[in-house]
Amino acid sequence: MSHSEWALAIMTSLWWSSQSSQFVALLIAAVAAHVYLRRRARRQSLPPGPNGVPFLGNIFQITPTIWLEFTKWQKEYGDIFYVNLLGRDVVVLNTHRTATDLLDRRSRIYSDRMRNIVASEILTGGLLMVLGRWDDQWKRMKKAAHDGMTRTKARQLHPTQITEALFLLSDLLETPDAWGAHVRKSTSLLIFNLVYGHSTQNSVALSAVPRINQFATRLLRALYPGAHLVEFFPWMIYFPSWMAKWKRDAERWFKEDSAMYEELYSGVEAQVAEGGVPSSFASLIIEQQHVHRLSHLQASWLAGTMYAAGAETTSAVLAWFILAMVIYPDVQRRAQEEIDVVVGRTRVPTFEDYNRMPYIRAVVKEALRWQPAAPLGTPHRLIEDDWYEGYLIPKGAMVIPNVWSMNRDPNVYGPDAHEFNPSRHLTSDGRFAKAPDHTKQEGHASYGFGHRLCVGRHVANDAIFINAASILWAFVLEGVPGPDGCPVIPSPEAVVTSGSVMRPASFKCLFNPRFEDVPDVLEAAQELHGIRRGDRP
Repeated sequence: MSHSEWALAIMTSLWWSSQSSQFVALLIAAVAAHVYLRRRARRQSLPPGPNGVPFLGNIFQITPTIWLEFTKWQKEYGDIFYVNLLGRDVVVLNTHRTATDLLDRRSRIYSDRMRNIVASEILTGGLLMVLGRWDDQWKRMKKAAHDGMTRTKARQLHPTQITEALFLLSDLLETPDAWGAHVRKSTSLLIFNLVYGHSTQNSVALSAVPRINQFATRLLRALYPGAHLVEFFPWMIYFPSWMAKWKRDAERWFKEDSAMYEELYSGVEAQVAEGGVPSSFASLIIEQQHVHRLSHLQASWLAGTMYAAGAETTSAVLAWFILAMVIYPDVQRRAQEEIDVVVGRTRVPTFEDYNRMPYIRAVVKEALRWQPAAPLGTPHRLIEDDWYEGYLIPKGAMVIPNVWSMNRDPNVYGPDAHEFNPSRHLTSDGRFAKAPDHTKQEGHASYGFGHRLCVGRHVANDAIFINAASILWAFVLEGVPGPDGCPVIPSPEAVVTSGSVMRPASFKCLFNPRFEDVPDVLEAAQELHGIRRGDRP
């Protein structure tokens, strides 16, 4: 080849190379423009929401009391808005109507849960129903839980609830300064006995409750946003256990907790086999275990789930009730007037008084509404793209019901929605008013939505009722006098959170017996129910 031919070949090669580079550059630019335009169109289709930062989204705007920030954003962006958390789509629902439209009426596609690697997949082996994915195992466990927690079967648990209410009154009489610890212990033993049917005289309950409480604490910590990087970087799950302490610890706790729950469940099985076992959630599950096609491990964890889901939230609601009685003495006096008319002072309240005490029942509804123990409902996950009022809700989005905003909506509850006012649930003649739309006759949104609606709500309502009625029958609740002699009124804005549960910050409160015969009447009631104060510490 001549020099001129070599030169022509090189020039031709350079020209094609230049054209190829230009083509590649144009192709890349076209793809980038296409992606940008699609994302822009998608963002314009999403609900409005606050601006974030590139890649990280709104993560820096998340606070421990994020429900308050969400409620502020509602005023700016509307009843449904969008946020981005490290690339994850999050849609927040702020009204009863939007939650009902999506989570109830479209529950088929809104009932899944977000993936939670540590708390759900490792720490609880995918067996914790409240975090379970929308699959066959979850549906079987939910059906079993629903069948074991019907309103009729909840009534079978009334004797246990009365027993624990009487124990709580005795504790409050003896050491009222420790009321917070008494409420926690009482609700823990109550839920334990409702689940497993062990008598409070049984040492099994006293030894098992602290262990289950430790499990609940670990679970709430694992659920706290940002607790584990693996939730944001799922590839970290492939780290071998020996080099990932978070994974090693979670695997160890799952084995130990599974052994504990199976041991407790097997204890109930043995009692059922012997006959005469007290009615409990576990005994009801055992009777129908073959119908629901649950393995021993699944049934054991289902029973444990009922405890973990109920103990902390029930004690939080009772703490809020006590705070409300201190802050709103007029409400307390009106409730006690009803108790005096219906119950009197020669016996303690029972469930036979339930239908004749609408104001106490309204107090219970208001305690659940005013300061919801879970101000943000557990997030749902959408399994396919959906459109709502012109907005795109993308497949895989985390959908959060802002229960706080729903329960405080002035358009539903009036301009005093931020106040504790049981009368909002009653008519002018003292009868129950029609509950607000989309609240399932509960008067609030605290029990959730759709297929994820709390299966234990009937039991919870009964437990709060009998404890609230008993406390108000026995005591006048007041703030502790300050240096000036006036009662110190605790603030409802001072809160503590553990995972998804909110309770009032610790506060002092006086429990003054309402009349001289309270100890004697209480002792007679305990004898009637076969209770002795020495039966437990």
